[in-house]
Amino acid sequence: MKHTLILLYLISFSVFAQDQISASLIQQDSLKADQFISKDNFGTVYYTNDNALIRQTETEQTSYSNVQLGNITSINTYNPLKINVFYADFNTLIILDNRLAEVLKTDFNTLSDYKNVSHVTTGFDSTVWLFNQDFQYLELFDYKTQTTRYKTIPVASKPLALTSNYNYCWLLTEDYLYCYNYFGSVIYKIKNEGYTNIKEANENIVLQKENMLLFYNHKTKTLQPIALSNMLISQFFVTNQILYIYTRKALYQYQLKTD
Repeated sequence: MKHTLILLYLISFSVFAQDQISASLIQQDSLKADQFISKDNFGTVYYTNDNALIRQTETEQTSYSNVQLGNITSINTYNPLKINVFYADFNTLIILDNRLAEVLKTDFNTLSDYKNVSHVTTGFDSTVWLFNQDFQYLELFDYKTQTTRYKTIPVASKPLALTSNYNYCWLLTEDYLYCYNYFGSVIYKIKNEGYTNIKEANENIVLQKENMLLFYNHKTKTLQPIALSNMLISQFFVTNQILYIYTRKALYQYQLKTD
């Protein structure tokens, strides 16, 4: 019986290992940052240092800071023409253009429909998804008209992370990962098995669990570990099958093979 159990364990481990997403290291760069945000197809890197957003290209460096609003809570560069920077301490959202010039400022404290916001991410057109802490739901908020287009059904557990593209928004809570369409309807949800962070990857999701990353396929609804060497993951980002991992010492760039 003991030998049978060992054999079954080895078989299941072998299947699990074969089912991994391969990741090939293609580049490693030095980077000194408080937080790595993203890198685009043109090599532009976004990161923070001393509470300022830095945009670094091969030829120039630009920055944005607003010390009056406290510490930066989150930055989303999915649309580089409408970068959103959120300051939770002052409940304020800043929209920047691709030169990091301030385009628009929304102070949620001053709206007639007051919103106590904890998380913000990019939406389509002139919208952002925001998590309203008072009511425990997501809102698709139009920052030009200062109005809410759609609201989701409230969730019961604490939000941990929020990510999006133009079609979907994903909310990771202590209990579940929720996927919503742009009308705020739930497409699917999966139980949180120790995940702490998420990133969108061409309508799929990469989830972090301690120092392991897993790939969730939106179409097949399957979860596969990404084959990586053991490293301390401070931040990560995914775009066009490229996975970026920042370890506080270097920025690693991997080619993912998900087919």
